[in-house]
Amino acid sequence: MHTDIDPRSLIGRKAFDRNGTKIGTIDEVYLDDATGEPEWAAVRTGLFSRDAFVPLEPSELVEEGLQIPYDRKLIKDAPDFGVGRHLSPEQELQLYHHYRLDISSPDSGSAPSPGDKDFGHVAGSED
Repeated sequence: MHTDIDPRSLIGRKAFDRNGTKIGTIDEVYLDDATGEPEWAAVRTGLFSRDAFVPLEPSELVEEGLQIPYDRKLIKDAPDFGVGRHLSPEQELQLYHHYRLDISSPDSGSAPSPGDKDFGHVAGSED
C-alpha cells in the first residue's frame, strides 16, 4: 500500500479480513526508516485483546477502512511485539515469515539482511 496517504489518517480506521469481517481498529502505523513508507499497522483486535501486526502491502484502503487479504485467524495469530517502539529486524522477519511475504527488495531483487530495515512508528491518538 505504498501511497501518498498520510499514515496518521489510518489510525482509528477499522480493519477487515479478506472476507470483510471486522478484526479491529488500527492503533499505530509503522514506517520503514529508510524509505519513510508505511509498512505495518498494529490492529487492536478487541477491548481487552492485544494488537496484531498486519502488512500494509498488499492490504487495500477501502471506504470502510483497511482490507487485509488474510484470514482472521492468521491475523490474530500474528506475533505480538507490543506497540509504541521500533520493530527490530528480527521482529520484522518474524512478521514476513508469518504472512509468507517475499522479503526481497523490490529495487534490487535480492533479499535484505536483517539489519537493512528498521521500522519506526506513527503513534496513535495518545500522542
